[in-house]
Amino acid sequence: MKYSKLVERISGEGADAWVVHARARLARERGENVILLSVGDPDIDTPAAVVERAIECLRAGDTHYTPATGRQPLREAIAAQHRVRSGQDVDADNVIFLAGAQNALFAAALCIAGPGDEVIALEPLYPTYPAALEASGAKMVRAPAPAAANFRVDLAALEARITPRTRALFFATPNNPSGVIIPAADLAVIGELARRHSLWIVADEVYAGLAAGGSVPSLAAVLPDQVVTISSLSKSHSMPGWRAGWMVAPKTLVSHVEALATCMLYGLPGFVQEAALTALGVAAAAEARMREFCAARCAVLLAGLEGIAGLRCFVPDAGMFMLVDVRDTGLSGHEFMTRLFESAGVSVIDGGAFGVDTRGFVRVCFATDEPLLNDACARIRRFVESLRIERR
Repeated sequence: MKYSKLVERISGEGADAWVVHARARLARERGENVILLSVGDPDIDTPAAVVERAIECLRAGDTHYTPATGRQPLREAIAAQHRVRSGQDVDADNVIFLAGAQNALFAAALCIAGPGDEVIALEPLYPTYPAALEASGAKMVRAPAPAAANFRVDLAALEARITPRTRALFFATPNNPSGVIIPAADLAVIGELARRHSLWIVADEVYAGLAAGGSVPSLAAVLPDQVVTISSLSKSHSMPGWRAGWMVAPKTLVSHVEALATCMLYGLPGFVQEAALTALGVAAAAEARMREFCAARCAVLLAGLEGIAGLRCFVPDAGMFMLVDVRDTGLSGHEFMTRLFESAGVSVIDGGAFGVDTRGFVRVCFATDEPLLNDACARIRRFVESLRIERR
């Protein structure tokens, strides 16, 4: 039987990023002694008030259809949070509630670009970006953020990649995997490029709640007709499995995404939306808890890897990941990832899955139990020492 060209576009670059993670997950389910540091799923519970609200709504029968854009009180709460964080004057009609930031990214890409268009994504980038951005038929163009420049975007290289076919710039701030927050000065240059060339800007701010103060520099108030802001509760509230995300955008774009959501989702669970509304109500405390948790675990990982010859750690501005340069071990990032799991039972992600600029690195998630993190560091140390013995 034949399939559409879409299946090729959604199984390209980045599709195999989690191969070792999948092996590790299956091994753990079999009861094997493995440690997963390969996915951003915080080892901390969703706030109790959020869980209780969902249970209460389920018991009350909140299991029926909901509006495709999301319930009005929830969208109003999201708009209020966005106004505080970005300074942009928005209301509920600028908001659509979607099945996580990933769904919002996919919907934005489908509605602003298509065959013959180009979209630029700033590296390093999350492995789902190529498939999500090219599902529409558009071509994704990568703009570098070199390791030598501490993963800050090369603004001259970015400008050089803009062509008459370019429709949008996509980026994550804080970045996954580097944890870099795009500074206001760089954003100003990016904003001017977008203004001059009439480009959409799609800012993935899913980790913004983990930045100092709970926000990051934004262009939303500067270019309100061109900026799309994507976020969710997955990281800030330890709610990845709830699939509670959203897009804040110009109202016309929201109406187009609503049409897409109607034929794709037809509304999201009411009990999840009520839980999300509760989560936004406790956002200050929840985000402070996550920032404290991540800062403490980052320090544990940094101390645990300190002094291991052949490894160099890149400390993130925010988030729950650390990039570790493994080039001096003599292994590629993919080789390091594979051999570390096979010999030590620790799963990480090959940095090459995030782009050219992170080849030779691995991404390590530190949002896990402290004893497990210490155990993982000890295993990594023994593994790297075994490589030195092997090379003698």
